[in-house]
Amino acid sequence: MMKSNRVFQVGKCLLASTILAAFLVGCSSKDPEIQEYNKPAMYWYNKMLKKIAQYDLEAADDTYISLESEHKNSPLIPTALLIIANAHIAEEEYELAKYYLDEYIKRYGLSKNIDYVRYLKIKANFFAFQNQFRDQQLILDTAVDIEEFMQSYANSPYIYLVENIRSRISMAKASFDQEISGLYIRRDKPKAAEYYALKAKSAWEYTQDVKPVSVPFYRSIFE
Repeated sequence: MMKSNRVFQVGKCLLASTILAAFLVGCSSKDPEIQEYNKPAMYWYNKMLKKIAQYDLEAADDTYISLESEHKNSPLIPTALLIIANAHIAEEEYELAKYYLDEYIKRYGLSKNIDYVRYLKIKANFFAFQNQFRDQQLILDTAVDIEEFMQSYANSPYIYLVENIRSRISMAKASFDQEISGLYIRRDKPKAAEYYALKAKSAWEYTQDVKPVSVPFYRSIFE
């Protein structure tokens, strides 16, 4: 919930910066430094790198907002977006990472390294998948992104990494359908059980190699 609030706050600050760019002095930060504004783009960029190096990603977010609001068309923006997105991935803050990657795709969708950015988003989505039985929509959305990537960027150097993620996603889907099939078997509904068994087979041919996800006992009662 805290990370979701930070995503909302970053987006809110970026929206405010578009409307009030001439007057913005940066969203308030917990950093005790005096509020700064009207600095060169390189100043904000270097400060953002410094905050990332110090593992202070909240301050890095604030600094990026200052860079973006005061120098919206700076050539440093695309690189800054990728750096801060990767920093959030490294800290397992995937929603914030995807927020920055979506900003990059929206603004620089025709850049020569857009395949790398789309790969990063697929990677962030995959890493964000934490619970097999609650994140099914995330699996489906990621599967769509993967198929689009493989059709649009067949010659990308990241294609094999994306294929690897696709295999893992397919196994996750197969495991989920196997669980549903087993549930219908226990409820004596053979037709439904067969339907989901076939779905599992279509997701991953070698279903016998797919092992059920181990759910801790204290969570199993909620699954």
